[in-house]
Amino acid sequence: MDLDTDVQMEDAGDQQQSLINENDSGNESQLVTKVPISTVDPKTQINTLDGWIEQLSKCEPLSEESIKELCNMAIDVLKSEENVQPVQVPVTICGDIHGQFHDLMELFKIGGPCPDTNYLFMGDYVDRGYYSVETVSYLVAMKVRYPNRITILRGNHESRQITQVYGFYDECFRKYGSSNVWKLFTDLFDYFPITALVDNSIFCLHGGLSPMIETIDQVRELNRFQEVPHEGPMCDLLWSDPDDRGGWGISPRGAGFTFGQDISEQFNHTNGLSLTARAHQLVMEGYSWSHQDLVVTIFSAPNYCYRCGNQAAIMEVDENHNRDFLQYDPSVRPGEPTVSRKTPDYFL
Repeated sequence: MDLDTDVQMEDAGDQQQSLINENDSGNESQLVTKVPISTVDPKTQINTLDGWIEQLSKCEPLSEESIKELCNMAIDVLKSEENVQPVQVPVTICGDIHGQFHDLMELFKIGGPCPDTNYLFMGDYVDRGYYSVETVSYLVAMKVRYPNRITILRGNHESRQITQVYGFYDECFRKYGSSNVWKLFTDLFDYFPITALVDNSIFCLHGGLSPMIETIDQVRELNRFQEVPHEGPMCDLLWSDPDDRGGWGISPRGAGFTFGQDISEQFNHTNGLSLTARAHQLVMEGYSWSHQDLVVTIFSAPNYCYRCGNQAAIMEVDENHNRDFLQYDPSVRPGEPTVSRKTPDYFL
């Protein structure tokens, strides 16, 4: 069922307003009155989704019952998407968010509200930040509401193992009193596409290339409906990093590989690509070019971990494939300290 319904542009003004209504009260979100559960009626589903999106835009988490319904809706949408999900221009490409919900709202202010603007997110919506539940709920609700306007890829943190270490599991347990919501979302993560291809020209993924993948067609043949493996091509696509050294190298992350300019040149040439866009690494200006502009890293979590002092960025690609980077600083949050810029651990 297509819930886009020609995007319903008349709703754009209300949607934009909901994006800028941030809730500045307290450090812990509280459950509020539940939005009615949807039925099979498309209009009722749309009304329900709009209610959830409005609630989430205030940084108010949904009830467990609503999240169960939302994840079931999302599976219906995502299960038919491809491992290499095709995306048309114009589109705005975004990097890591990591539970920094108010900075996600800032991103939509900078880039323009969805569905007026098409978005492609390259993974890592949870962990590290304080509001992983609200962040991933909001993006999934937007995906279900506007499936043709927003693409959400899987990152290395959209994983059962990683989220038990870096915060999402604990946050779900703290806000809901059990691990049920964590399980609902981590089961949903198995359905996220692992890469996207913008206009057959820009290959987008969270991490990087794999020594076991020479062509994009090989990515299409992978079984993505599983927990992220500890090794192998799917692992590499979510974990690898570009490097100044040529060839393949052992990654200091303990998963994936490092790959040099010669690898990028060969992969882009073989697949007729103009660019490989990826996220995964903190870069202080929000974006960074590698391998003589064959690879770009985009990072969209400003002041990462609330202490790194970095800028964030998103990349706009217009109908003519012109690229424009929009940089932004953290959303102003009363009561939160400001951080001077400094050089953090590159792999934080």
